[in-house]
Amino acid sequence: MKILYFDCFSGIAGDMILGALIDLGVDSAVLKKELRKLPLTGYHILVKKVESNHIAATDVTVTVTEEQHHRSLSDIIDLLKRSALDDTVKHLSQEIFQNLGEAEAKIHNVDVEEVHFHEVGAVDSIIDIVGSVIGIRELQVESIYCSPLPLGHGFVSCQHGMLPLPAPATVELLKGIPVYSVDRDQETVTPTGAAVMKTLADSFGHMPTMKIKRIGYGCGKILSSYPSLLRVYLGERYYPKRGKKQGND
Repeated sequence: MKILYFDCFSGIAGDMILGALIDLGVDSAVLKKELRKLPLTGYHILVKKVESNHIAATDVTVTVTEEQHHRSLSDIIDLLKRSALDDTVKHLSQEIFQNLGEAEAKIHNVDVEEVHFHEVGAVDSIIDIVGSVIGIRELQVESIYCSPLPLGHGFVSCQHGMLPLPAPATVELLKGIPVYSVDRDQETVTPTGAAVMKTLADSFGHMPTMKIKRIGYGCGKILSSYPSLLRVYLGERYYPKRGKKQGND
C-alpha cells in the first residue's frame, strides 16, 4: 500500500504542501496543466528550488496578475463544478473548501454563504487546495497520515483586524486532531493547511511503520531561525511477517 506521511515539525500551509508534493516528484508542468482546467485566470505560479537552514526544498509562489473579486463558498464550488477537472479532484476540493467555509462561518457567527475568500487570498486558496489534491492524485497514494500539529502564538493582521494565533478558524478546524504548543511567535498552521489535512488525512499521530521511497520538502514563507519546511515521506506501508528476521531489502 503506497502511503504519504506529513511530518509537520515546523507547521503546515497550502504552499508548503504544494512544494513538498512537487519535491516528491509531482511534475510541476502537469500540475499547472491540470490547474488550467479551472475557469480561473489572472495568476502565475512560480516553482523554484531553495534552501532553508541549508536543507534543499521546493518553494511555490502564486502571484496574482489581474484584479480579483471576493468569492463566496458557492462561487468557488461553482468554479470547481464548471471545471474540466477529474471528478475525484472536484469532490475532494469541494469538501476541503466546505470544511474551511464552515469553520470561518462559525467563528464569525454568520451563515456559511456570507463567508468570503478575499481577493488574492481566494486565488491562493484555490490554487493551494486544488493543487494539493491534484498532486496527491498524481502520486497515486492509498492512505495519508499526518503528525500532530505544532501551534505557535502571537497575533496576525488580517481582513478582520488583529486575530490571535493560532487563527480562530484554524483552531476550529483542528478540533479532534492532536496538536501541541511551541514557543514560536508566528503562525505555524494556516487555515488552508489545517483544512487540507482535516479532510484528506486518514489518521494523525506517529509515523506508521513504512518503507520510505522518497522524501519531499516544501518551503514556507515565514522567516525564522527554524527551518520553514514541511517534510513529506512517500513509501509503502510495512507489515513485518512473524518469524521472519527483519533487515535491509
